[in-house]
Amino acid sequence: MRERVEPFRAMAIGQLARELEAEGRSVIHMEFGQPSTGAPAAALAAVREALDRDPPGYWESMPLRQRIARLYRERHGIDIDPARILLTCGASPALLLALLTRFEAGDRIAYATPGYVAYRNTTIAAHMRPLAIACGSDVGYQLTAEAIAALDPAPAGLIIASPANPTGTIIDADAFRAIADTCRQRGITIISDEIYHGLHYGEAAHSILEFADDAFVVNSFSKYWSMVDWRLGWLLVPASHIDAARALAGNLFLTPPSPSQQAALVAMDCGDELQGHHAMYARNRALLLDALPALGLANIAPPDGAFYLWADVGHLTNDSMDFCTRLLRDTGVALAPGVDFDPVDGHRFIRFSFAPDTARVEEALRRLAPWFAAQPRID
Repeated sequence: MRERVEPFRAMAIGQLARELEAEGRSVIHMEFGQPSTGAPAAALAAVREALDRDPPGYWESMPLRQRIARLYRERHGIDIDPARILLTCGASPALLLALLTRFEAGDRIAYATPGYVAYRNTTIAAHMRPLAIACGSDVGYQLTAEAIAALDPAPAGLIIASPANPTGTIIDADAFRAIADTCRQRGITIISDEIYHGLHYGEAAHSILEFADDAFVVNSFSKYWSMVDWRLGWLLVPASHIDAARALAGNLFLTPPSPSQQAALVAMDCGDELQGHHAMYARNRALLLDALPALGLANIAPPDGAFYLWADVGHLTNDSMDFCTRLLRDTGVALAPGVDFDPVDGHRFIRFSFAPDTARVEEALRRLAPWFAAQPRID
């Protein structure tokens, strides 16, 4: 009997937050990785024009695929055949598509914990076996080549993420190269989740394609391009698997919405506006890094990228879901429970998203300070 798909508990926090808002409560949403900014203005204008001009239909934009290929050349110095790029309705279908294209029922798929909740649950839903590898602060909450080499037997697949959710940590070039070499030697296929590329606060993140051309790459317009509700992403597929991936995509998902594709093509060249969003995230990150130790949250992951802070609250709770629920009801600040991202140790962690606008992050900190000060220690 296969494992059960667990709920995404941050969704329950979000639902409670909306119920409180419906009652007239002021709520600050820091539970989701959801930019408060919208799609770039030029992208919205292009869609309005396209809606008047173009009939709707099943369509996959070749200009957009070509522009995405150019992105890899500009960011990573890699030449990508646009035929390898499949446009999807966000990163979630892209992940499922990668799993179904490459693996069989019963295959073991390894990933780091803490890690994004859907790695485990999508693997289970696809009738595969998740293999969680605990990764602590000593390894930057990321998988290492040594940990992969020690897996016996070798898993069929490996999911990596850099920058990672929920920690925001980034894998450097040497570590990426070692991971790619180890997986090549052991016959392990890599799926790389790169949806937070473009959001970094030091060195930019590397793509796995710099080190392993046969990897699958998941990406999305939701994060850097602030297009969460447009539901558009892509899967970059090894050349040998294009036909199989396209057959699955055509049957399971058809094509993404045409307006989303038209908006994304324009959004990719709105660099100045997008960098303004990035500057806001950097300010919010600095605010939290300065304020959280005063709240008693000194043990946090280094947020090298994305827009998350992973904080240890083990001195205050053994139940992160209850903790986040009480915090939301008492303060109106919604945070994500760590148990989503680590079923074993996540009961003593919470995740902050610093994607909201700066004024709301500042207000959240004002509300949180007295609440945390009033919490009794349990250790």
